[in-house]
Amino acid sequence: MMAPACASMGGPPSGRGLEMMKQSANYRDGRFVNGIPVGDPPLFQTLKEWVKGGEHTVPEKPVPVVKLGKTDLATLPPSGLRITWIGHSTTLVEIDGVRLLLDPIWSTRSSPFSWTGPKRFYEPPVSLDDLPPIDAVLISHDHYDHLDMDTVIGLARKGFRFLVPLGVGARLMNWGIPAGRIEELDWWEAAEVKEVTVTATPARHFSGRSLLMMDRDKTLWSGFAMAGPEHRVYYSGDTGMFPGIIEIGKRLGPFDASLVEIGAYHQLWADLHLGPEQAVQAVKDVRGGMLIPTHWATFDLALHSWVEPAERLITAAAKRNIPLAIPKPGQSVEPSSPRPLVRWWPEIPWQTAEEHPVVSSGPATRLRQGISNE
Repeated sequence: MMAPACASMGGPPSGRGLEMMKQSANYRDGRFVNGIPVGDPPLFQTLKEWVKGGEHTVPEKPVPVVKLGKTDLATLPPSGLRITWIGHSTTLVEIDGVRLLLDPIWSTRSSPFSWTGPKRFYEPPVSLDDLPPIDAVLISHDHYDHLDMDTVIGLARKGFRFLVPLGVGARLMNWGIPAGRIEELDWWEAAEVKEVTVTATPARHFSGRSLLMMDRDKTLWSGFAMAGPEHRVYYSGDTGMFPGIIEIGKRLGPFDASLVEIGAYHQLWADLHLGPEQAVQAVKDVRGGMLIPTHWATFDLALHSWVEPAERLITAAAKRNIPLAIPKPGQSVEPSSPRPLVRWWPEIPWQTAEEHPVVSSGPATRLRQGISNE
């Protein structure tokens, strides 16, 4: 029998899924590629930083959480758009009568193992059993903090549909999810979920679940644009900065709200994650409306203070006049009726953008040049 850690890696693409991948313009020599190459973090320097460690990377006191029961999300929002941040990148988007669940992870650890790996700061604010009916589950890529085996299996038992980038379907099928409930998308390909069109959008990142990265870039990574009759939402997935974000905005925007990753950054891997300042730039570029941050305050995945992404985001968004909401875990946001911003996290030390700049390499570095899509 396969060991649990091996099972959580999922199977390699084969058959029809592999043939679909080979037809992609982003697939070359057996791997997916970025439009702009990513610079790999220098191994020795990166190891040195991790050994040195960071300060205040995990909460010392309980994180405030809005607990949700079965009745709290049972009724669709009258405004037509409600976004509930569950934690990390896991978000429930209720848009024009359709419920979409993004990158769900309910497990205690973001890891192939149950006994080691980054541990949650708090319990999920809503149980899987108390979730309302979900029209589709969207998964941006196969990293453990976005594609969680136990959560996917739990959701599959409810009969939900899955929309994933090319190659990721094999992971799910290896866990017993029927192929008929999985739809794989290349960049710019779309699927209809009732009245909402879900489009897989380009991103600048990488993929892989093997501990030795033997399967690096064997599956695709993406963001998603969700467009209903009345509302539009953009989800960045994990990404570094790249000019393609402007094209996403031109093709699929403008958006009422953008769910953009802001955490787990470092100047050594600035091509792989945006960081707060470039997240603001990305929302400008994509014509993104209200910025709602994701990928922070749930797992210890970097060396910065756990509150730092939010503090830097507030400063950056104010400079660029970007509307901003930073919900607590379990808290909902309706962009049509925004609430005043409240700092729900503690006051602890953190580094400013000037102390720890994070700027992606290549033509994407418009922040450095002061150029933007105003």
